[in-house]
Amino acid sequence: MGDRGEHVVRLIPADPGGSIGDVSDSSAGAASPSAARPALRVLVYSDDKTVRSSLVSGLGTRLDSRIPDLEYLEVATAPMVNRHLDAGGVDLAILDGEAVPAGGMGVAKQLRDEIEPCPPLLVITGRADDAWLASWSRADVVLSRPVDPIHLAQVVVDLLLPSVSG
Repeated sequence: MGDRGEHVVRLIPADPGGSIGDVSDSSAGAASPSAARPALRVLVYSDDKTVRSSLVSGLGTRLDSRIPDLEYLEVATAPMVNRHLDAGGVDLAILDGEAVPAGGMGVAKQLRDEIEPCPPLLVITGRADDAWLASWSRADVVLSRPVDPIHLAQVVVDLLLPSVSG
């Protein structure tokens, strides 16, 4: 059951100890080059807190040594997505295509039309057959459920790399 209050914001700071979702290849005991850089902020939007939680825990905070650690901003309503992206400082938005009343595809379309510069957008749809509709949203990447956490991590790294190397 989702939480549909006015808004929910939970900021999860980067964990210097890594996490279950850690797929980096750094050597044991060596300081990670990403540790010295400020964390990248990933906004995760869904009206369902279990969806948000599973995405955050599936990714973890340290994905790859080429990018800084991640911190998460979890939001439950489209107005909060807009507020945070208007304010800036979001490096990637992951949007639940099944969120209600405002689905991630419509939110992605609105963000592309109204936010400049718009961070990369990743939409998670309920089924593969929704990919054609998700293309309308102009999201950078569309994944369908069930989401493979290893594939999700690689997609997130690919979306974030240009912002840290460019």
